[in-house]
Amino acid sequence: MGNGARFWAVIPAAGTGVRMGGAIPKQYLTLAGRTIIEHVLDIFLSHPGIAGVTVAVAASDSYWQRYLMRSQGKPVRIAEGGEERVHSVLNALQSLRDELGPQDWVLVHDAVRPCLHVSDLDRLIDTLANDLVGGILAAPLVDTVKRVDAEGRVLETPPRLGLWRALTPQMFRYGLLMASLQAALKSGRPPTDESAAVEAGHKGEVRVVEGRSDNIKITRPDDIAFAQAILMARAGGGQ
Repeated sequence: MGNGARFWAVIPAAGTGVRMGGAIPKQYLTLAGRTIIEHVLDIFLSHPGIAGVTVAVAASDSYWQRYLMRSQGKPVRIAEGGEERVHSVLNALQSLRDELGPQDWVLVHDAVRPCLHVSDLDRLIDTLANDLVGGILAAPLVDTVKRVDAEGRVLETPPRLGLWRALTPQMFRYGLLMASLQAALKSGRPPTDESAAVEAGHKGEVRVVEGRSDNIKITRPDDIAFAQAILMARAGGGQ
């Protein structure tokens, strides 16, 4: 932990999960006996370095209160979700104006990444605690990549050297992240993740911290079985 800064988690959870094709948002699907978002919250609430968590939920969300878990003595706050991820994260940051200072840290994590390993969370915090900007968990790309056209035909095979898969959490200084997201929205080009917003003003300064490849994002139905296997293996003593 660096320079007395606080560490706060933000979970954007306003998505509807249309690609899952289910009747409820995917963060509320059951995984290993609990909802996905409960697994996610437990990761951060049980970590000694995390001061609290803010979850951004849609105004129409009728599920959140059913699954609000014990806070383990730490604050779990709610912010209004937005139309896109960037709006949800920005709303969460704005709700923390009285809680955090510009040099405090915010860790933004997907609501549907329940397999984040504590070792990765430790490594991210320890590596970046004294950094001026921040960085992200990521994994080097190992599969061959194809760029295809609208009809599904291969246009090219770009080299994968130097390409990484961006994971979460993405950890940045509170003041810097707030200003970067506001600038991105003002430019009319909403970023796909927090790092993209910060990169716009700090090219070459965002650090990559290598994370485990099993920190998967649940997007499609078959991801549930994969995540279940990962969590069950860990519960059985697997790493």
